[in-house]
Amino acid sequence: MSIRCHIVLMVSLWAGATTAAPLDYALPDAYSELRSSAGQEVGRTAAQGNCLTCHSTDYIAMQPPGKGKAFWDAEVTKMIKVYHAPIDEADGKAIAAYLADAY
Repeated sequence: MSIRCHIVLMVSLWAGATTAAPLDYALPDAYSELRSSAGQEVGRTAAQGNCLTCHSTDYIAMQPPGKGKAFWDAEVTKMIKVYHAPIDEADGKAIAAYLADAY
């Protein structure tokens, strides 16, 4: 291997080492919260503890409005059966009722 190849290799390794440092950045602040709904605090709390581990509140809020309880029952059931969300039956019912009322 020639001197020129050694120099190119050394410069390449040095450049790679200097750019491989870990990046440090701040995550954005959460800017939206689940809506309040009179009489649905249990469901709201269950949604915060279960749904927000995978979804942002924006994802919930962007669902079609006015779909009602059957839609939200089906969505919560899908999360449990298809995606294996660890939501117990009582929380699932409370979440669906809350989402139907609030969204």
